[in-house]
Amino acid sequence: MALDGLLIAGINSALQEMKGCKISRIQSLSEEEVLISAHKKGFAAKLVINTHSNTNRIYLAKEARDFLQTPTNFVMLLRKYISQGIITGISQIGFDRILKFAILGHNELGDPIEYDLYAELMGKYSNLVLVDHHSSTIIDCLKRIPVFENSKRLLHPGAKYTLPAPQQKMSPLSVDGLDLESSLVKQVEGFSPLLSKEYLYRIHHGESFEEITSELLSSDHLYVYEKEFHLIPIRHLNQTPKIYPLMEGLNSLYGKDEKKIRIQEQCGDVFKAVDREIKKLKKKIPKLEASLEESKDYDKYREYGDLIFAWMGQLKKDKVIEVQSFEDDKVVRIELDMRYDLKDNANLFYKKYHKLKRGETILKEQIEQARKELAYFEQMAEQLQVAGVDDALEIREELIRNRVLMTKKNNLRRKKQKAPNILNLSMDDCEIIVGKNNLQNQYILSKIANKQDLWFHVKDYHGAYVILKTDEATEEQIRLCAQLAAWFSKGRNSSSVPVDYTQVSQLRKVPGAKVGFITMKRYRTIFIDPDAQKIESLISQKKSDRS
Repeated sequence: MALDGLLIAGINSALQEMKGCKISRIQSLSEEEVLISAHKKGFAAKLVINTHSNTNRIYLAKEARDFLQTPTNFVMLLRKYISQGIITGISQIGFDRILKFAILGHNELGDPIEYDLYAELMGKYSNLVLVDHHSSTIIDCLKRIPVFENSKRLLHPGAKYTLPAPQQKMSPLSVDGLDLESSLVKQVEGFSPLLSKEYLYRIHHGESFEEITSELLSSDHLYVYEKEFHLIPIRHLNQTPKIYPLMEGLNSLYGKDEKKIRIQEQCGDVFKAVDREIKKLKKKIPKLEASLEESKDYDKYREYGDLIFAWMGQLKKDKVIEVQSFEDDKVVRIELDMRYDLKDNANLFYKKYHKLKRGETILKEQIEQARKELAYFEQMAEQLQVAGVDDALEIREELIRNRVLMTKKNNLRRKKQKAPNILNLSMDDCEIIVGKNNLQNQYILSKIANKQDLWFHVKDYHGAYVILKTDEATEEQIRLCAQLAAWFSKGRNSSSVPVDYTQVSQLRKVPGAKVGFITMKRYRTIFIDPDAQKIESLISQKKSDRS
């Protein structure tokens, strides 16, 4: 669901901790998404403001996000005016979906200047507007709205900033004369259709409007359902929610969506290239198989040539001739090419015989090669489903090496890494290393793993290589590694996922195969149910950088 005014009120309460923070960095996460890093003594925050028409949101990010190497013009302007500024206040405009950040900045002479940054999170009208506090003049906005697009409200540099026209609704803090037979969306500020249904459901079950509002405004937790979320339990859905502290819940809620969006923005060509190769191979293989089936009849063309030469003295040239077979008394019908005489037709049949005979071997090789390539690209497609931005960029490098993609300058700032972006989980009694694509898997086996280490891989799916480094593997460690192998595969949402494991010494690379294809001499199999919460919690707590 989209944010409503009452949910924004809860977010506003949580953001009050940012008051007094100094803005240290302003970055572009995408064309319509800004990351503002701020800090004060004992506190640091990364504020994400997204103004996309479908995904508009505002929250404190738990970890750093991938950002564009070349910032947008609006972010450059924000850096000029409010970088190193102090956030002096954060307020919501009534119960509307607008948050105002009061910021104390300085000009080139060091004189203090007050600015207001308005985050308008109103669906397709979402925007981010920087305003001079004293003159109420718009310095600039992320989305400029000229007068011919909206005659009622001009959003353009130099124009006076005006709030959206107020709607004739009651404040949720003082309601009077509610119509409980119709939606509250048109009666009370800050309501969404979901919240209206919940209020009406609870009121009809004995709760008062004031009690529900008090519970909502005092809540600092997020109740997340399959498709909905809010600050209070949504009882009319009759579902069991996942309960998080507010900002942690928003991180959990938006993290996966943002990951997918950002991967598509930065690595959309990788997805398209892999999908294109899979479609191409799926069309190619049946055609090759049909050609192979046709080539199996090559002996009949040799027989046609032999029969024409044997009966040439008794035959007359015609579109179709009938001759008796050498092996039995059956009559063989042979279609001739009327452009050539009988001798040339016989030679054409011999030529086709030799071509199909040679082609059978070639076609078998081509089919085998095409099937291997299809398995390779299908493996890559599954890796992309669980990949982060860095992982997807490494897959792009692999495609460039294989000449599937042309070299392209990406628009993502990345630190130069000596090693691929592997996942390293350091614990007291062991170390677990996870490779999520072919380059990472190859690096782990060739550079990190020792012969005595345990290797895990999901059975019957393409997936991650998981390496367990420990003196003596315990059942708990084995089950944990199996969980990780299943999670970083297509089987992450399945139950009883089979995971094979063995010592690295038992692995052998398939001769002539592409990166990522290996065989095992001896192995064991464990069946595991991937636990999303356990894995995500483990990764956030134990993740470390491997130099």
